[in-house]
Amino acid sequence: MSAQQPLPPYAEALGIVIDHDEAGEPVLRVEFSPRVQGRPGFLHGGAMSGLMEMAAFAALRAELAARGEASMQLKPVNIQVEFMRGGTEQVTYAKGTVTRAGRRVALVNAEAWQDDRTKPIALAQIKVLLIPAE
Repeated sequence: MSAQQPLPPYAEALGIVIDHDEAGEPVLRVEFSPRVQGRPGFLHGGAMSGLMEMAAFAALRAELAARGEASMQLKPVNIQVEFMRGGTEQVTYAKGTVTRAGRRVALVNAEAWQDDRTKPIALAQIKVLLIPAE
C-alpha cells in the first residue's frame, strides 16, 4: 500500500487516496462527500476508522517493503479507535506510524486530522498479525 502499491477496493470505494509521502510514510486523504457523510455535515465514524486503518496498513506495508518483506500478509487482530471530535465537511488526512514490527506481530498507531494536524479528530491503535506469504 505504499505509493507503488494501489490501495484496496474499500479505500477506493470511500475515495481514499495517497496524498503524499513523509519520510517513507504515506499520508492518505479523503474528500468530504456523501459516501463518507454520517449525520448531516459530519464525517461518519466508520469512514474515519476506515481511513485510519488504510493509513496504518500503508505505513506497515512501507516498513515491510523497506525490510524486504513486502509479500507479508497482514491480518488485523485488534483495532481501538478514539474519536476526539467530529469531522466536518472538509478534507480529512490520516497517517500511520509503525511503533513495532516484529517477525509475527506489528503495532501501528494512526491519526486523522483536518485543517490542523495538531488537533486530531481521531486516533487508532492497531495490532496486526504478520503472516509469511506461501
